[in-house]
Amino acid sequence: MMIRYEVRDQVAEILFDNPPVNALSEQMLDDYLAALQQAAQAADVRAVIVGSAVPGRFCAGLNLMAIHKGDHARVRNLLERLYVRNVDTQFHMGKPTIAAVDGTARGGGMTLAVSCDMIVASESADFGYPEIDAGVPPSIHFSHLPSIVGRHRAFELLFTGRVFDAHEAARLGLVSRLAPSGQAMAAARELAATLCAKPPEVVRHGRQAFMHANDNGYRAAVRAAADSFCVAAARPSAREGIAAFVEKRKPVWPSET
Repeated sequence: MMIRYEVRDQVAEILFDNPPVNALSEQMLDDYLAALQQAAQAADVRAVIVGSAVPGRFCAGLNLMAIHKGDHARVRNLLERLYVRNVDTQFHMGKPTIAAVDGTARGGGMTLAVSCDMIVASESADFGYPEIDAGVPPSIHFSHLPSIVGRHRAFELLFTGRVFDAHEAARLGLVSRLAPSGQAMAAARELAATLCAKPPEVVRHGRQAFMHANDNGYRAAVRAAADSFCVAAARPSAREGIAAFVEKRKPVWPSET
């Protein structure tokens, strides 16, 4: 199993466990979504933590070999899970979700983290949107990141693909809380315990009202983002970007019109 699921003290802990970097496959995403749905339906669960069992890694994002091999149906299936079903499942959870990020979060890993209601990051965590360097756009983040960090800072992060640390993420408002290195899960548990002490019906109804108030067409935009990514993944730039990544060389970008 690439996903661990455990309930402790009314909190469901869902951990990615796909060494070495928790790269996302169809099966891993299916198991993750099933774990979220299990937590949503469990009467003994009042909050959810999403984290990693792999030291130093939260999630590296999609397994790029599907794009490298030109398997467009598989790319579509991956995006359907990562973008559409993940966002819909989180929208209807009815319980607060916390991403506990200790280590590296990239690409699709960023998507999973920001889909949670809160992000707790350790000081050793780092973040990035490297899709541009693989010849594809980080489409889903176009819809939500500007509203979190501001339009100009969002553009800079998404189109440079640079790595930024947990302190910068906190300053930008992307991270809810900082924890000492290696302590993101402990801090997330503390936050979850606080939430579990609140009246459950108020939290459930309040969260649903919050999700509707802040959707602003986001779920519709997610479907468009999946289409945009799939179109880009079929173009020569994506094939060259992924090939360069696999072959550990600098890409030679083709001229496109």
